Amino acid sequence: MGLLGLGTVGTGTAEILLDSAGRNPLIKQMAIHRVGVKSLDKPRAVDLPRELFTTDLESIVTDPEVDVVVELIGGIEPARSLILKAIEAKKHIVTANKAVIARHGDEIYTAANEAGVYVLLEASVGGGIPIIQPLKQSLGANKIQRVTGIINGTTNYILTRMQTEGADFDEVLADAQRLGYAEADPTADVDGFDAADKISILASLAFGGRIHYEDIEREGIRQVSVTDITYAEDLGFVVKLLAIAQRDEHTHGSLQVRVGPTFVPRDHPLASVNGVYNAILVEGEPLGQVMFFGPGAGKGATASAVVSDLLNLFSLLASDQKNPLLGCSHQHYCTITPISELETRFYVRFLCGDRPGVIGHLGTCFGHHGVSLESIVQIGFQDHLAEVVVVTHDVQEQNFRDALAEIQGESARDINIASILRVL
Repeated sequence: MGLLGLGTVGTGTAEILLDSAGRNPLIKQMAIHRVGVKSLDKPRAVDLPRELFTTDLESIVTDPEVDVVVELIGGIEPARSLILKAIEAKKHIVTANKAVIARHGDEIYTAANEAGVYVLLEASVGGGIPIIQPLKQSLGANKIQRVTGIINGTTNYILTRMQTEGADFDEVLADAQRLGYAEADPTADVDGFDAADKISILASLAFGGRIHYEDIEREGIRQVSVTDITYAEDLGFVVKLLAIAQRDEHTHGSLQVRVGPTFVPRDHPLASVNGVYNAILVEGEPLGQVMFFGPGAGKGATASAVVSDLLNLFSLLASDQKNPLLGCSHQHYCTITPISELETRFYVRFLCGDRPGVIGHLGTCFGHHGVSLESIVQIGFQDHLAEVVVVTHDVQEQNFRDALAEIQGESARDINIASILRVL
């Protein structure tokens, strides 16, 4: 194999391959032929001969001695170009790169199908949690209805600490960066891009069609406040950043795919998934519910998934057989329901001038647009403004937004929306 990248995950992968004792015996027969790195002078944590290293990554993907290219450099470029060049040279691909698959998977898989090679990506979603192969194989007899995941450890860590400590988002984020749980630039995590990449991949596998990444409704956690987390607890919920893909019951063949902070009922299986852990709940017929739980990132977890893909490939190459379940057979794109047509429950917190009739005005405006309310209650005061919390029943998003527009119309300048969150 040719290994592109010897960072955290690359090092973990090499460590497993070099220390095969007690593991699957096939690992002993796998050889690291070349290793692509940025710098030849950097000290390495693994004992590999210096002559294996090169900064010329393109020479690895075209090397006739390389059967499998393991792409662990991350990001879009040069990963995309190297993967495509490797496929052109008839190399199989193992990658942990969710961004390049989510955003360029169509051209990568089209090229792989034409070249007759595999692209395996167990490590791209959920760290060491086996979820890609189960969706392709073990759950193949099921008609999947919904996939719901906590699939970003950074945001789950931040929300867990906000809940348990009552700390503000900015304070916990700074601490997470100091501890190495969050990047110096946390945008991909806290603004939901990472989770959107991952649910794009899971939705494609679960529902048998490619996903336009741009169609995914995405919202991060920056706007989630300790106040909302406290109210969630009072109402019997916890707040999680959820990635959801599900069949739209109101259309034929359309999917709802979204990422956003969500009120999760306290008795729901995902409510107790805390810290940096990930979990993916798959619902289908006839199985019902099955949940996959474990560490969502880290050297050992992700390297475990990389080597599991290598084992799958090795067994195929050694037997000179094909396994269509490991490939990508779908060529069409799924139809995604527009966000305006999504149906869900909402939590919304208003800050209102303390005057008679405010709650009546809210109820009337919601009623005008067919928004049924589960509860509406004045909680207290904040900066001399009355704090009113509303939880709706299932409602079409456009109707909900139209109601909010009327609520904030000319006659109600003293009503401000402090926060809006979906309710699972």
